[in-house]
Amino acid sequence: MKKLLINGEWTAGSRGRTRKIENPATLELVDEVVEGSAEDVKLACERAAEAQKHWKEIPGVERAKMFHEIAVKMREDRAILSDLLTREGGKPRIENLDEVEWSAACFDYYGEIARHSHGSSIPPTGAHQVNFTIKEPLGVVGAIVPFNYPLLLLTWKIAPAIAAGNSVVIKPSELTPLATLRMVEHSMDMLPRGVVNVVTGTGADVGVPMVDDPNVACIAFTGSTAVGIQIAVKAAQTLKRVNLELGGIDPLIVFEDADVDVAVQGAAWARFLNAGQVCTSAKRIYVVKAIAKEFVEKFVEHTKTIKVGNPMDGETDMGPLISAKARERVEDQVKRAMAAGAKLLYGGKRLDVGPGYFYSPTVLTEVTPNHPVVCEEVFGPIASIQVVKDADEAIALAAKSEYGLGANIYTKSLNYAMRAMNDIKAGTFWVNDPLTDNDAAPFGGMRKSGMGRELGEEGLDAFREPKHVHIDYVQEKKSSWFPYARRKGEIPK
Repeated sequence: MKKLLINGEWTAGSRGRTRKIENPATLELVDEVVEGSAEDVKLACERAAEAQKHWKEIPGVERAKMFHEIAVKMREDRAILSDLLTREGGKPRIENLDEVEWSAACFDYYGEIARHSHGSSIPPTGAHQVNFTIKEPLGVVGAIVPFNYPLLLLTWKIAPAIAAGNSVVIKPSELTPLATLRMVEHSMDMLPRGVVNVVTGTGADVGVPMVDDPNVACIAFTGSTAVGIQIAVKAAQTLKRVNLELGGIDPLIVFEDADVDVAVQGAAWARFLNAGQVCTSAKRIYVVKAIAKEFVEKFVEHTKTIKVGNPMDGETDMGPLISAKARERVEDQVKRAMAAGAKLLYGGKRLDVGPGYFYSPTVLTEVTPNHPVVCEEVFGPIASIQVVKDADEAIALAAKSEYGLGANIYTKSLNYAMRAMNDIKAGTFWVNDPLTDNDAAPFGGMRKSGMGRELGEEGLDAFREPKHVHIDYVQEKKSSWFPYARRKGEIPK
């Protein structure tokens, strides 16, 4: 049984309840974890606040050494971490090996950037004055993380947060807490007590008390837009900072000049990666009519080659959905889309490749903007292809959304690329290389896809605030002070 981590101590929590973590591919028990409570959250936040007072004073060069050590330990523990990620979350093992490496690289990046980013010098407004800014940590950061990339999306929050001098209290997804607990215990054990704390449990039992806790200065959350709005409203009541990476219904456009064979495989990977359980996956695919027939035929044939099965098998391309509830929601969305006129070209059914929550990669055409698979976020392996007349219609439809997390296009035309980039609201815009992230570049959404940014120096600034320092190194009376009688000649007559 895995316990909570509070102030460097592993504890069974305040109420003695546990939750079983099952493998979504085999339905076997992986482990049990403690179910945290509001009391546990309160204690963790208090201890984190105490630890942060000392942590913020540690020089950046010392933090950098610790961050590089974390990265080394994560890479050394890559086999075990990826095994846990696979068994608790269902992604293919190869994808989880990548996730561990990307997470380690993020710690390396922030170890260096936080060492040299602290503020700036400003031109003074008068003689014998010095002006500069320093960027101070916020305090305690509450990190609420989803199931689909448990370590990566956690690292994107806590690496910049603690690099900036904050302490953190982590709430992993109740479905996938095991790799997080392993990483904190084995790769982050050199950090001072209380800098990193983990309270496992549900949103109601742990997430809500964390948002409400007076010691928490910022909530960093990845999840649905509906929950993100609730967090933003509650946080506004106490003027807490929020960093929200929310839902996405991202477009992918294939223009008529694209290399169809490349675009087919790129679009399929961008949609079916992690069984479609990716915030930035290509949920709306627009193909220009001139190449639509060839693209659709090749896309269906390529989809048929995707091997679905046990994610521990090295030949598996796609594993199960995370839960029975997740699969049922996808089934309902496909059913409603077909009832509204969508045409099923492939898939649309459960797969008997194991006892878990497997669902076939599915291809739908003749979808419209009003179909559930287009206007709702589909967290499953459903490719919805819309044929459009030309580039103008493709860009217009892709841009027409309440969301704006990411956008993808395939084209050789700089004109198409720049027009689409200018017209489509999206936090990340990918040209011919879908879903590729960069630790040095900001990541986040526009519109209903969230606020704030992770990664890059912008991600560091999300967890600190600037203080302006004004120094006059000569003490003298100022002409602007009282009495104003000596300035009466300045008043216009």
